[in-house]
Amino acid sequence: MTETAKTPADFWFDPLCPWAWMTSRWMLEVEKVRPVEVRWHVMSLAVLNEPRLDELPEEYQEMMRGPAWGPVRVCIAAAQKHGDGVLGPLYEALGTRFHNQGLERNRETIVAALEEVGLPSDLADAADTDAYDERLRASHKEGIDLVGQDVGTPVIAVPGADGEQIAFFGPVVTPAPKGEAAAKLWDGTLMVASIPGFYEIKRTRTVGPIFD
Repeated sequence: MTETAKTPADFWFDPLCPWAWMTSRWMLEVEKVRPVEVRWHVMSLAVLNEPRLDELPEEYQEMMRGPAWGPVRVCIAAAQKHGDGVLGPLYEALGTRFHNQGLERNRETIVAALEEVGLPSDLADAADTDAYDERLRASHKEGIDLVGQDVGTPVIAVPGADGEQIAFFGPVVTPAPKGEAAAKLWDGTLMVASIPGFYEIKRTRTVGPIFD
Protein backbone atom coordinates (compact mmCIF):
# COMPACT_ATOMS: atom_id res chain seq x y z
CA MET A 1 0.00 0.00 0.00
CA THR A 2 1.40 3.39 -0.98
CA GLU A 3 1.62 6.48 1.18
CA THR A 4 -1.45 7.90 -0.58
CA ALA A 5 -3.51 4.70 -0.29
CA LYS A 6 -4.27 4.73 3.38
CA THR A 7 -7.11 2.73 4.89
CA PRO A 8 -9.88 5.02 6.16
CA ALA A 9 -10.90 4.35 9.75
CA ASP A 10 -14.19 6.05 10.58
CA PHE A 11 -14.34 6.89 14.29
CA TRP A 12 -17.55 7.96 16.05
CA PHE A 13 -16.98 9.76 19.34
CA ASP A 14 -18.76 11.64 22.08
CA PRO A 15 -16.25 14.09 23.61
CA LEU A 16 -17.68 13.46 27.10
CA CYS A 17 -16.56 9.82 27.25
CA PRO A 18 -13.12 9.27 28.83
CA TRP A 19 -12.85 5.75 27.39
CA ALA A 20 -13.54 6.97 23.86
CA TRP A 21 -10.87 9.59 24.47
CA MET A 22 -8.38 6.84 25.40
CA THR A 23 -9.24 4.94 22.22
CA SER A 24 -8.82 8.07 20.14
CA ARG A 25 -5.32 8.58 21.55
CA TRP A 26 -4.51 5.03 20.51
CA MET A 27 -5.84 5.67 17.00
CA LEU A 28 -3.50 8.62 16.60
CA GLU A 29 -0.66 6.22 17.38
CA VAL A 30 -2.05 3.72 14.87
CA GLU A 31 -1.86 6.41 12.19
CA LYS A 32 1.91 6.60 12.84
CA VAL A 33 2.60 2.88 12.54
CA ARG A 34 0.03 1.62 10.04
CA PRO A 35 -1.25 3.06 6.73
CA VAL A 36 -4.46 4.30 8.34
CA GLU A 37 -6.25 7.64 8.21
CA VAL A 38 -8.83 8.42 10.89
CA ARG A 39 -12.02 10.17 9.82
CA TRP A 40 -13.91 11.68 12.75
CA HIS A 41 -17.67 11.56 13.28
CA VAL A 42 -19.98 12.47 16.15
CA MET A 43 -22.20 10.12 18.11
CA SER A 44 -24.11 10.97 21.25
CA LEU A 45 -24.40 9.21 24.59
CA ALA A 46 -27.52 11.29 25.24
CA VAL A 47 -29.17 9.94 22.09
CA LEU A 48 -27.93 6.40 22.77
CA ASN A 49 -29.38 6.35 26.28
CA GLU A 50 -32.78 7.90 25.49
CA PRO A 51 -34.64 4.55 25.31
CA ARG A 52 -33.29 3.37 28.69
CA LEU A 53 -32.86 6.66 30.52
CA ASP A 54 -35.13 5.73 33.43
CA GLU A 55 -33.03 2.63 34.11
CA LEU A 56 -29.83 4.60 34.65
CA PRO A 57 -28.49 5.95 37.96
CA GLU A 58 -30.03 9.31 38.81
CA GLU A 59 -26.78 11.26 38.50
CA TYR A 60 -26.16 9.79 35.02
CA GLN A 61 -29.76 10.56 34.02
CA GLU A 62 -29.20 14.22 34.89
CA MET A 63 -26.08 14.32 32.74
CA MET A 64 -27.82 12.68 29.79
CA ARG A 65 -30.77 15.07 30.00
CA GLY A 66 -28.63 18.21 30.15
CA PRO A 67 -24.83 18.57 29.96
CA ALA A 68 -24.30 15.64 27.59
CA TRP A 69 -26.03 17.49 24.74
CA GLY A 70 -23.86 20.59 24.62
CA PRO A 71 -20.47 19.36 23.36
CA VAL A 72 -21.88 17.07 20.65
CA ARG A 73 -24.19 19.82 19.40
CA VAL A 74 -21.23 22.18 19.15
CA CYS A 75 -19.19 19.58 17.26
CA ILE A 76 -22.01 19.01 14.78
CA ALA A 77 -22.52 22.76 14.31
CA ALA A 78 -18.79 23.25 13.70
CA ALA A 79 -18.71 20.46 11.11
CA GLN A 80 -21.83 21.70 9.37
CA LYS A 81 -20.55 25.27 9.08
CA HIS A 82 -16.82 24.65 8.57
CA GLY A 83 -16.51 21.12 7.20
CA ASP A 84 -15.87 17.71 8.73
CA GLY A 85 -12.14 18.43 8.77
CA VAL A 86 -12.56 20.54 11.91
CA LEU A 87 -13.82 17.61 13.99
CA GLY A 88 -10.42 16.07 14.70
CA PRO A 89 -8.79 19.27 15.97
CA LEU A 90 -11.93 20.29 17.89
CA TYR A 91 -12.18 16.86 19.55
CA GLU A 92 -8.50 17.16 20.49
CA ALA A 93 -9.08 20.56 22.07
CA LEU A 94 -12.24 19.52 23.91
CA GLY A 95 -10.95 16.14 25.04
CA THR A 96 -7.70 17.55 26.38
CA ARG A 97 -9.65 20.04 28.49
CA PHE A 98 -12.36 17.63 29.65
CA HIS A 99 -10.14 14.66 30.43
CA ASN A 100 -6.45 15.53 30.77
CA GLN A 101 -7.07 18.87 32.44
CA GLY A 102 -10.30 17.96 34.21
CA LEU A 103 -12.03 21.22 33.34
CA GLU A 104 -15.77 21.79 33.64
CA ARG A 105 -17.87 20.80 30.63
CA ASN A 106 -19.26 24.31 30.41
CA ARG A 107 -19.48 27.15 27.92
CA GLU A 108 -16.17 28.69 29.02
CA THR A 109 -14.29 25.47 28.33
CA ILE A 110 -16.03 24.94 25.00
CA VAL A 111 -15.26 28.52 23.89
CA ALA A 112 -11.59 28.07 24.79
CA ALA A 113 -11.46 24.88 22.71
CA LEU A 114 -13.12 26.58 19.75
CA GLU A 115 -10.73 29.50 19.90
CA GLU A 116 -7.71 27.21 20.13
CA VAL A 117 -8.54 25.62 16.78
CA GLY A 118 -9.50 28.89 15.09
CA LEU A 119 -13.26 28.44 15.11
CA PRO A 120 -15.75 31.20 15.97
CA SER A 121 -16.56 31.28 19.66
CA ASP A 122 -20.25 31.81 18.94
CA LEU A 123 -20.46 28.17 17.84
CA ALA A 124 -20.80 27.54 21.58
CA ASP A 125 -24.36 28.87 21.26
CA ALA A 126 -25.26 25.57 19.58
CA ALA A 127 -24.95 23.81 22.95
CA ASP A 128 -28.24 25.30 24.12
CA THR A 129 -30.39 24.76 21.04
CA ASP A 130 -31.86 21.76 19.26
CA ALA A 131 -31.23 23.37 15.87
CA TYR A 132 -28.55 20.80 15.02
CA ASP A 133 -30.16 17.77 16.64
CA GLU A 134 -31.48 16.31 13.39
CA ARG A 135 -27.97 16.22 11.94
CA LEU A 136 -26.59 14.96 15.27
CA ARG A 137 -29.06 12.10 15.32
CA ALA A 138 -28.26 11.24 11.71
CA SER A 139 -24.52 11.10 12.44
CA HIS A 140 -25.14 9.01 15.54
CA LYS A 141 -27.40 6.61 13.61
CA GLU A 142 -24.82 6.19 10.88
CA GLY A 143 -22.34 4.84 13.40
CA ILE A 144 -24.62 2.92 15.74
CA ASP A 145 -26.39 1.13 12.89
CA LEU A 146 -23.08 -0.54 12.07
CA VAL A 147 -22.80 -2.22 15.47
CA GLY A 148 -26.21 -2.21 17.15
CA GLN A 149 -27.60 -0.51 20.24
CA ASP A 150 -25.84 -2.62 22.87
CA VAL A 151 -22.60 -0.62 22.83
CA GLY A 152 -21.25 2.81 23.70
CA THR A 153 -18.68 5.14 22.22
CA PRO A 154 -16.44 4.89 20.27
CA VAL A 155 -17.51 3.02 17.18
CA ILE A 156 -14.82 2.31 14.57
CA ALA A 157 -15.43 1.10 11.01
CA VAL A 158 -12.92 0.11 8.33
CA PRO A 159 -13.32 -1.45 4.86
CA GLY A 160 -13.19 -5.24 4.88
CA ALA A 161 -11.55 -7.47 2.28
CA ASP A 162 -14.89 -8.07 0.58
CA GLY A 163 -15.81 -4.40 0.49
CA GLU A 164 -18.18 -4.61 3.44
CA GLN A 165 -17.39 -2.50 6.49
CA ILE A 166 -15.89 -4.11 9.57
CA ALA A 167 -17.29 -2.19 12.53
CA PHE A 168 -16.90 -2.58 16.27
CA PHE A 169 -17.20 -0.80 19.60
CA GLY A 170 -13.97 -0.02 21.40
CA PRO A 171 -11.42 -1.27 22.10
CA VAL A 172 -11.51 -0.13 25.72
CA VAL A 173 -7.90 0.22 26.81
CA THR A 174 -5.76 2.19 29.23
CA PRO A 175 -3.22 3.65 28.94
CA ALA A 176 -3.32 4.23 25.19
CA PRO A 177 -0.75 1.88 23.60
CA LYS A 178 2.07 3.51 21.69
CA GLY A 179 4.43 2.44 18.94
CA GLU A 180 4.53 -1.27 18.19
CA ALA A 181 2.05 -1.99 20.98
CA ALA A 182 -0.47 0.24 19.21
CA ALA A 183 0.17 -1.59 15.95
CA LYS A 184 -0.29 -5.02 17.57
CA LEU A 185 -3.61 -3.99 19.13
CA TRP A 186 -4.81 -2.63 15.79
CA ASP A 187 -3.84 -5.78 13.91
CA GLY A 188 -5.43 -8.02 16.53
CA THR A 189 -8.62 -6.00 16.74
CA LEU A 190 -9.11 -6.15 12.98
CA MET A 191 -8.36 -9.86 12.99
CA VAL A 192 -11.06 -10.78 15.49
CA ALA A 193 -13.56 -8.16 14.25
CA SER A 194 -13.36 -9.59 10.73
CA ILE A 195 -14.46 -13.08 11.84
CA PRO A 196 -18.14 -13.67 10.97
CA GLY A 197 -20.10 -14.37 14.13
CA PHE A 198 -17.48 -12.94 16.48
CA TYR A 199 -19.08 -10.59 19.00
CA GLU A 200 -17.24 -10.02 22.23
CA ILE A 201 -14.12 -10.33 24.35
CA LYS A 202 -14.38 -8.68 27.74
CA ARG A 203 -12.96 -8.60 31.26
CA THR A 204 -13.66 -6.45 34.30
CA ARG A 205 -11.87 -3.10 34.33
CA THR A 206 -9.61 -2.76 37.35
CA VAL A 207 -8.27 0.77 36.66
CA GLY A 208 -9.71 3.97 35.29
CA PRO A 209 -8.50 5.90 32.25
CA ILE A 210 -4.83 6.87 32.48
CA PHE A 211 -4.33 10.17 30.67
CA ASP A 212 -0.69 10.61 29.70
